[in-house]
Amino acid sequence: MKKLKDFTIQFVGLKTGKHLFDYKIEKAFFDEFEYDDVNDIDVQAKVELNKKDTFLEFNFDIVGVVNVNCDLTNEPYPEEISGNFDLVVKFGDDYNDENEDILVVPHGEYEINVAQYIYELIVLSLPSKRIHPGVEDGTLKSDILDKLEELSPKENTTEETTDPRWDKLKNLLTDK
Repeated sequence: MKKLKDFTIQFVGLKTGKHLFDYKIEKAFFDEFEYDDVNDIDVQAKVELNKKDTFLEFNFDIVGVVNVNCDLTNEPYPEEISGNFDLVVKFGDDYNDENEDILVVPHGEYEINVAQYIYELIVLSLPSKRIHPGVEDGTLKSDILDKLEELSPKENTTEETTDPRWDKLKNLLTDK
């Protein structure tokens, strides 16, 4: 099982310039965060660190497939995701992560764990409403879909007859 310490980047020993880190994200990663909305996951995360003299620039890029359950039928299906996120790390007196794009760490820090940022990027890349592709194109056969169709309101095909007294009242509006 991949521990979150594998996502720690020690930037003190690195030269100024760009450095690339690749991570393969699997189900065990999400188990560490106790996130149960995914059945399985196969995502590649690339983290590019651009080390400058006074700050660090991180670029997170993810691409892969997450197996999730449909919100309508609860049937599992693969959802392709991709996303990217930029983070600037500055050095200051105290730790401050109030701004989502800028992280301030104390001057003595020598490493940053990027697991939380990868986790949030994957979760935010998932659609808010997850619908199985078979539901949209009508190819999915499911007991739940059959029951939803059975319970859905039917169109009233019979022509409604109105009370003749109402017709007389409607004429009051049009008569002058």
